[in-house]
Amino acid sequence: MSPFHTHAVAHLPFEDRSEAARRLGDALVQYRGQHPLVLAIPRGAVPIGRIVADMLGGEFDVVLVHKLGAPTNPELAIGAVDERGTVLLNENAAWTGADDAYIRRTAQQQLELIDERRLRYRAGRPAPVVEGRTVIVLDDGLATGATMVAALGAVRAQRPARLVCAVPVAARESLAEVARLADFTVCLATPSPFHAVGLYYRDFSEVSDGQVAALLSATTGAPPPLSHMAGARAVRIATEEAVLDGDLMVPPSPRGLILFAHGSGSSRHSPRNRFVAQVLNHRGLATLLFDLLTPVEDAEGHARFDIALLAQRLSAALQWTRNEAGLKDLGIGLFGASSGSAAALAVAAMRPDRVVAVVSRGGCPDLAGGWVLAHAHTPTLLIVGGADEEVLKINRTAQALMGHWAELVVVPGATHLFEEPGALEEVATHAANWFARHFRNAATTGSAVTL
Repeated sequence: MSPFHTHAVAHLPFEDRSEAARRLGDALVQYRGQHPLVLAIPRGAVPIGRIVADMLGGEFDVVLVHKLGAPTNPELAIGAVDERGTVLLNENAAWTGADDAYIRRTAQQQLELIDERRLRYRAGRPAPVVEGRTVIVLDDGLATGATMVAALGAVRAQRPARLVCAVPVAARESLAEVARLADFTVCLATPSPFHAVGLYYRDFSEVSDGQVAALLSATTGAPPPLSHMAGARAVRIATEEAVLDGDLMVPPSPRGLILFAHGSGSSRHSPRNRFVAQVLNHRGLATLLFDLLTPVEDAEGHARFDIALLAQRLSAALQWTRNEAGLKDLGIGLFGASSGSAAALAVAAMRPDRVVAVVSRGGCPDLAGGWVLAHAHTPTLLIVGGADEEVLKINRTAQALMGHWAELVVVPGATHLFEEPGALEEVATHAANWFARHFRNAATTGSAVTL
């Protein structure tokens, strides 16, 4: 069982969820400055999670699990299902009359609701990175604890560095059970005998889906700035024709540096590339996201597919790293998306002494031309969505031209932007593993990694 602390409160009930949130944030003060990921169980815990995340300077999102109710009493929890479809049952499930058919049917119904909520709450935004982070999962109270058990199980499967459970009020028996699944558990009060959670709040108003979406969009409606993290800074890269803005993130003792080449119509603010960058940062890789084009060039449109120009800008960024303390001796990887993939391959073909590995996400390697594909002797991973049929054909052809230098990974069911649940996470994992593997190989073989 994990250690847990119960903090005495001045009185129960809480005035409202805001008061409970402020008290819970105070009890979690040890995580301030660590940029924890705060995950609330919707809907009631979302207002609490929003406040706690702000107090701790953390990232905020939801963990999607749904309670399974008993056949004759839907309010009585017999278990829960998470967004992966995993069903966890309480010991009381059997004596409530819930047979296998009922559980399958109810779980499927709840899973459909989870899918709807995912679309409504995140509006196509990728789920946050969990692996390697401190994650705080919270609810507005624990009665049976079934939903929290499912939530902690779903998060634990994504390999957080530290998993914390936090609730304002809980039944003692349920808290003890939940504490077995977390690394640390915080609860403000455990009244006995325990009644319904709502009785411990004077104002326990229902939270709507609209409120949840609004509270989430307060932080995730735009890409989060990298400046909140230690080792992050804004940079400017001077080329012959332009000065390009970028975001550099260098974790402690970086194992390499990944330069991002975004696709047509995108920029350093691409939420998909920033998501991947965050995963790479947590795997010990520095990242540089920068604008390949100036605002004027991007507005004109034609430059977006000028692969020679994009490659020139990417090469300038590569050269820029030579003069940056802490970067000049790092191995370089390139991550390209769409037309940016062609630019990445062009630079890799020109600088095989400097570029250790390349990853292409939904890329258009054909735009680089046959000569580049035949001479890009740098380990390259081509990642394509299984439902992105035309791009998949293009990448199969590119793989054939590149021979043993290229590997192709197909993400089943994913479309071009990898917006399906779990698809972008799979992209990020493949990319992180590819770079880690080839930086390690470069270090072992003594491959040149300096200019």
